[in-house]
Amino acid sequence: MNLGSINWLAVVVCVVVSMIIGSTWFSEKVFFPMWWQAIGKSKSDTPGMSAGGDMVKTFGLTILASFVQAIFMSLFITAMGSTTLVSGALAGFLLWLGFVAPSSLTNKVFAGQLKAWVLEAGNHLVTYVLFGAILGAWR
Repeated sequence: MNLGSINWLAVVVCVVVSMIIGSTWFSEKVFFPMWWQAIGKSKSDTPGMSAGGDMVKTFGLTILASFVQAIFMSLFITAMGSTTLVSGALAGFLLWLGFVAPSSLTNKVFAGQLKAWVLEAGNHLVTYVLFGAILGAWR
């Protein structure tokens, strides 16, 4: 693992892209209402408060998670030899397919929230493919 191989500016761009994708994907006009219902919440429940936290904590942890994902995606992209936008995007897809989709599916199936998984996995798919494209192309 060579931390010197990480393009830190590309990682920061990935975090920003992740926040844009997530805020669009889960906006009130796109998938938020379906997702909120799929996780068993009612209209009277307050987003970001379900774990006893507040929105600052929710977004802080979301940004931290995105940052960690982008760092490790960069390391995997390097290890996989992906040096183009297309090969990076493919690597992102394969990482999503092999790790993110199945592990999150298991959690949601046992929780009886398959519809929520489809919405969440779709968001992660777009994010991982774009992370891979950015990190693969920006060497």
